[in-house]
Amino acid sequence: METPCIALLLTGNELMSGDTVDSNSAMIATCLGDHGLEIGEKCTVGDDPTLLQSALARLAQQYPAVIVNGGLGPTRDDLTSEVIATLTDTELTENPEARAHVENWCARRRIEPNPANLKQAFVPAGCQLIHNPLGSALGFAINVKDCLVLTTPGVPSELEAMLPALVTHLEAQVGGEARQILRLQTFGIGESSVEERIKKYADRWPNAVTLGFRAGMPQLELKLSVPSAAHLPAQEEALALLEEDFGDHILGKGSTRLAEKLQAVLRNQNKTMTTAESCTGGLIASMMVREPGSSAVLGTGFVTYANRAKRDQLGVASTTLKEHGAVSEPVVREMLLGALERSGADIGVAVSGIAGPGGGTEDKPVGTVWIAWGTRDDLRTHTTLVSGSRSLFQNIIAAACLDLIRRHLQELPSLPHYFSRQA
Repeated sequence: METPCIALLLTGNELMSGDTVDSNSAMIATCLGDHGLEIGEKCTVGDDPTLLQSALARLAQQYPAVIVNGGLGPTRDDLTSEVIATLTDTELTENPEARAHVENWCARRRIEPNPANLKQAFVPAGCQLIHNPLGSALGFAINVKDCLVLTTPGVPSELEAMLPALVTHLEAQVGGEARQILRLQTFGIGESSVEERIKKYADRWPNAVTLGFRAGMPQLELKLSVPSAAHLPAQEEALALLEEDFGDHILGKGSTRLAEKLQAVLRNQNKTMTTAESCTGGLIASMMVREPGSSAVLGTGFVTYANRAKRDQLGVASTTLKEHGAVSEPVVREMLLGALERSGADIGVAVSGIAGPGGGTEDKPVGTVWIAWGTRDDLRTHTTLVSGSRSLFQNIIAAACLDLIRRHLQELPSLPHYFSRQA
């Protein structure tokens, strides 16, 4: 059976001008794909009633369902309800449920609803409302000829909260069988490396399993997709192959984040960590404290950007700094030992590098970095070169530092793929 295709119509001048980057269509496509529903076409128009009406009329003729994203807000350029009322030859009427929703939304914020707020209570007569748990504008479902049209607000968080209701409407109208997708979060191995490795056991790869990728920073998501629940054993076979080959790069399933994984490992081992940062400026510690529960595993972190700070806060010897320079193995060793001593932590990481765009030399070009990680009794170091912008350099190095601690604690290979490949 062919996968049902759905059209997506996005509206907003901010999308056309580039002031807002479209992330909603990716969110919708990902959610629908998990339920055996695919986007066949995506169309974006500005806040022009003629263009919007023309685009929706065309899509409604060609697809069993259309999702309209945007144009439900309180301002004059929010035109979705008006355009759909024209297309369906219905009146815009004040819906009592929609009005109550707007009034309650305003009451929670201790504001009086004004005419602009109440504009959102006017929807095409006979439509079915779609609850919006976060925003003031409800969505609605309506038939345009034989096409199901679903309207949604453009605010990403509101759209995300409404997606389950959209799926329910679509499954009732156009069907679709939910694919079974296993998402794996990885760090330190790229798409090309995964593809090359899989070639080695292509003859063992289950035919029912499709491997997909979603690249991000700093992680890469692998998706193992099978057509239905009946193929879950094949999915497990594919997972076993990946774990056998590069399991040390797999952080976990679902939405597991690198810092989240490291926190779990630290808690399981009843250990704490510390950081001593120069070129990353506190980013390593920041990644940790973004996750809830970080106070149980991270008590102290040091940002010692200047040589004086390395000396005064961490006890790095002036002679070491003078003889070897701030970006050197001896300095990061002393930085880490000082941080461990002063914090009382069980394990830690220290980093010093040249983030650029200036400051490089022939011996130490921009992108050079030294990392020390481990414990007082088992301290390891490595140097590498990361090319790219200052921001990219800092993000990659900060993530690698967290991963190195994770590997140390879990007794995984000490030189991961992202370093050994360079070597």
